[in-house]
Amino acid sequence: MTCCDLKCGLITGTVLGALIALLGVILIPVGNMFIENTVHTETVLENGTLAFDTWTSVDTPMYRQFWLFDVQNPDEVLSQGAKPVLVQKGPYTYRTRFIPKTNITFNDNFTLSFVLPVGAIFEPSMSVGTEEDIFTSLNLAVAGVYSLLDHRLANLLIQRSNSTLFQSRTVKELLWGYKDPMLGSTLGVFYPYNDTIDGPYTVFTGKDDINKVATIERWAGEPSISAEYEGTVDLKGIDVYRYMLPPEALASPVENPDNQCYCTDPVITRNCTTAGLLDLTACRGTPVFLSLPHFLYGSNDLHQGVIGLNPNFDEHSIFLDVEPITGFTLRFAKRLQVNMLYGPSDSIVILNKIKDYTVFPILWVNETAVLDDETADMFKKELIARMDLLEGIQIGLIVGGLVLFASCLIGLIVVCTKRSNNKKNLHC
Repeated sequence: MTCCDLKCGLITGTVLGALIALLGVILIPVGNMFIENTVHTETVLENGTLAFDTWTSVDTPMYRQFWLFDVQNPDEVLSQGAKPVLVQKGPYTYRTRFIPKTNITFNDNFTLSFVLPVGAIFEPSMSVGTEEDIFTSLNLAVAGVYSLLDHRLANLLIQRSNSTLFQSRTVKELLWGYKDPMLGSTLGVFYPYNDTIDGPYTVFTGKDDINKVATIERWAGEPSISAEYEGTVDLKGIDVYRYMLPPEALASPVENPDNQCYCTDPVITRNCTTAGLLDLTACRGTPVFLSLPHFLYGSNDLHQGVIGLNPNFDEHSIFLDVEPITGFTLRFAKRLQVNMLYGPSDSIVILNKIKDYTVFPILWVNETAVLDDETADMFKKELIARMDLLEGIQIGLIVGGLVLFASCLIGLIVVCTKRSNNKKNLHC
């Protein structure tokens, strides 16, 4: 090979290396566009997409773990107005959402409708005891009539049924229902639940706007929930399966849509809620308040009402682990506490000794799920593997092109320098 041929080859290699590296750089925005299109395609709720297959699957186990509070001094509370001393016991674990969605119907306005059958199966191996374990807890009926009825009428109902502020019930009864002697109807924190249906839901598929995927458009045919005292709650934009109430929402006073009131008074009324609580009266028809477990982020008034709570961020906060590119939920823990209110009353005899209004924690729940191995493998195959392959090609082109460019450029410099030196020697 002549010197001229070598020089031409090195020049060609230098240009080719630069072009290959440039191609790798150009592929970055092109690759990002490809990834974005792939993500949009696979996260839309329609037949054949990864999102739809995951959304309709019941293979990913979802559990509800319950911790119940047991009252240690019920007699002192009633006779002396003492603060309730509570001891927590749990978890009592149930598997939920093991029944597939039914009546899935695609609509013309980029939405789909479905019905969600609900049920719970007790998991003894994941629980500290049985469903027959007995707890002394707040009497749900007494707390209900205290907040909803005239106290003279409430006292009449309480005395006729010989009811009191606290009752002893099994885990199964407290969670899923029991026949209440005062009201003559079935009560339970989650009654009715088993063998019922939720919905119908109408949610956006994300076909027209990926940012709306899986968000509620209607529930039971209505775009909002209305209540006589609580105004209207708009449902649009709430994610039916990925939405999580952030701690900040419970860390600040709750605003009432009608009265625009912010509470600093520990006394809780129908229209005003203290810091750290969310009033569900509008949704449940009973004076139920949600908070984070052990009143995490709650006001001092809540913590001072009972003895035995120990809020801990790691155990009692909500978390959501989301894959950053696709937005898929990989694992989550939704932790909420169910509370009811009781307080002093001149007309209700059993409450004559009660001194302060108390938001009483009945139980708290941790709803959790982790993406199963099969779904995770499918997720990796359909999306992550493609993105890794594209990224590998980009890096390979850039690195390979730069190596070729640098090698040929150095060789070209060496050849040109050597040729220049040879000319000088001949000239001499």
